[in-house]
Amino acid sequence: MSIRDNIEYINHLKDEAARKSGRTGDDVLLVAVTKLHDTDEINEAIDCGITDIGENKVQEILNKYEKVKPVRWHLIGHLQTNKVKYIIDKVAMIHSVESLHLAQEIDKRAAQHGVTMDILIQVNSAEEESKFGISVEETEQMIRDILDNCPNVRIRGLMCIAPYEDDPENAAIYFREVKELYDRYSEIDHPNLDFKYLSMGMSNDFQVAIHEGSNLIRVGTAIFGQRDYSRKMGE
Repeated sequence: MSIRDNIEYINHLKDEAARKSGRTGDDVLLVAVTKLHDTDEINEAIDCGITDIGENKVQEILNKYEKVKPVRWHLIGHLQTNKVKYIIDKVAMIHSVESLHLAQEIDKRAAQHGVTMDILIQVNSAEEESKFGISVEETEQMIRDILDNCPNVRIRGLMCIAPYEDDPENAAIYFREVKELYDRYSEIDHPNLDFKYLSMGMSNDFQVAIHEGSNLIRVGTAIFGQRDYSRKMGE
């Protein structure tokens, strides 16, 4: 299947899952994950209606940025503080904030550029040692610390990466836990807290994530096919 066919099929599945959860497909944002895919493939996806793309690595954003058609960029992978300065003026949102230290660096760089940066807090609800993110129990303190210390950062919601499961339904419990957090903190009234995005679900499990309340899915392999890990970043 072509990239166009894949996007159409994913949108069909997205619409179906959203309808079953009492919403419409328009309520769920599809972010195409472009890690290790070249700019021709990315531009083809944009021509097929993709409006948002997600990159895991800062260097890939820098390598591709000028070659990709107008699109909203998301940094979805682990972000080191010393690399924030390179992408602060390029991305629409940073999904992977999991420490006050990182949030403070984002705040500092956002102030230098005169912007307010949208972020998501990454919650590791399964507490997998191989994944970044804070625990469910740490989430409230993290939100309060960022609100107290980072005036140039706006918290737009939460992000979660569930464990890979052969049966995606087994991931539902982890999504459900983060959705409960999302609903709880959506009620807080603060100018720098505006929950809009619950970023959960990837190629293997996005339908389950939507059933559990996700309104932003990050899909790469199901759009572009398997990645070639021998390819250098950005080529």
